[in-house]
Amino acid sequence: MILAPLRGVTIRCFREVFAEQIRAAGFTEAITPFVPAMRGYDPLKDRELRDQGSGMRVTPQFIGKDPEALRDCLERVKAAGYDTADLNCGCPFPMVRRKGRGSGILRTPDVLRAMLEVGCETMGPGKFSMKTRLGVDRTDELLKLMPMINEFPLRFLTVHARTARQMYEGRCDWKAAEAIENSAKVPVVRNGDLACIGASGYRSIQPVMVGRSFIRELGTRGDARELLERYIAASQTELCGDAPVLGRMKELLSYWKDLPAWKRRWHLVKLCRSVAELRSVI
Repeated sequence: MILAPLRGVTIRCFREVFAEQIRAAGFTEAITPFVPAMRGYDPLKDRELRDQGSGMRVTPQFIGKDPEALRDCLERVKAAGYDTADLNCGCPFPMVRRKGRGSGILRTPDVLRAMLEVGCETMGPGKFSMKTRLGVDRTDELLKLMPMINEFPLRFLTVHARTARQMYEGRCDWKAAEAIENSAKVPVVRNGDLACIGASGYRSIQPVMVGRSFIRELGTRGDARELLERYIAASQTELCGDAPVLGRMKELLSYWKDLPAWKRRWHLVKLCRSVAELRSVI
């Protein structure tokens, strides 16, 4: 089971503070929230790719559409000891996809091919993966690209069973996902609305990538407030000032807002203007 990359949530600091809970749930690997693959950018300076203390495999995920920029980033992380990497081909946010990045790369097969060529060549066979959606507007867009994707020795293909237009709303289309699995020559990892089954983790007959449901379950724990306090303290040592710490905590707590223990607190959390206020609320 793989911990999904949730920007602003499953970040390095989160993975370190919640390492025990992550391992107990059955996760053996984490994909980092995406790091930009840009010319002149050193990914090793990114907070995400500093020393990892979670005790599990960490795979850097990159987003971009410049093959040579990707090559440079991959060479740097590989030299630093990372032996796997992932390409973000699924970010659904309009401002990202309109620039041809994230899920937008599905609309430019030649660019996608070039990125996969660089990824597999630089990291080596079975060391580079991609995470994507069923399509941008239609659920058959990825399926049409499978003959090309099958040409590459990918480590795995992660498929979030929604279109980019759906964002995180509506139902996952598992029938469309199964059609992709049936056509794939590489391992397929399922992603999207995979529910947790108790404290023992998740049950599946194939590899899965889980994010939002695990984050929500953390809010149901009896020690949720204690864990949150530890996360606040760790974030204060890493970030400068109350504003970024509050932003990070509100991002996490937004996943708990519908839970019985947090519904009323959430309305107060949104109004907090300092860490001290947040502590008094939680």
